[in-house]
Amino acid sequence: MKVEKAHTQITDESKSALRRYQDVVVGSSSLTFTLRYELLCGLLGPMPGALGLWLRQRLYRSLFGALGRKAVFGSGVIIRHPRKISAGNALVVSDGCVLDARDRSDRGIRIGDNVLLGHGAMLRCKNGNIAIGSNVGLGANACIYAVEGNTVEIGDNVQIAPFAYIGGTQYHTDRIDVPIMAQGIDPRGGNRIGDGAWLGARCTLIDGVNVGNDAIVAAGAVVTKDVPPFAVVAGVPARVLRYRNEDQEQAPAS
Repeated sequence: MKVEKAHTQITDESKSALRRYQDVVVGSSSLTFTLRYELLCGLLGPMPGALGLWLRQRLYRSLFGALGRKAVFGSGVIIRHPRKISAGNALVVSDGCVLDARDRSDRGIRIGDNVLLGHGAMLRCKNGNIAIGSNVGLGANACIYAVEGNTVEIGDNVQIAPFAYIGGTQYHTDRIDVPIMAQGIDPRGGNRIGDGAWLGARCTLIDGVNVGNDAIVAAGAVVTKDVPPFAVVAGVPARVLRYRNEDQEQAPAS
């Protein structure tokens, strides 16, 4: 199925400005839902202080596909295609986050219980899907991208430090007579981060790379190959330094 890119949707003059806005931002052609989205996000989104937190907690629920108890939204949060976003209990979305669920299916963004999104963190679907487990922390300005049918899946009890970058876009680069940007996206299947993993600050996971359960990715690492369970990796490109379970495996049986 061919999916229109956001740029094409924005500039398509065969549609009205309202319809283009609904396609790219609201995710619904319903005028009633669009008005509700505009009122809630426009009036309550930037509202600071305790009153803003309280009103968003009470009223944002009607925008989402599903939203559990005790969800908290800071000010300046950007929400796109909210009907394709579902979350469990005790979600905390800090100031300036981006939740963009624009995708080709009805999956969008799925978030478990007790998840914290730090200041300025971004979950962005560019016709892909994002699934986050429970008890997950996403640091300030960390970015997760899912493109063109890819799925980025994060297990339970995962900690992701500030400015980490997961997924993103890779382009075909075979031709030199055509600009790389014009050669089209080359999706590699997304990423999976296993339960209990820890990703350090400013690390990068290339599209198509998986991180095993309980592994550690050091700060600043660029991960270009799968990381085995319990491995500690560092460097550019990242390589295995050791395994966290080595001592347990080598210890004599009692």
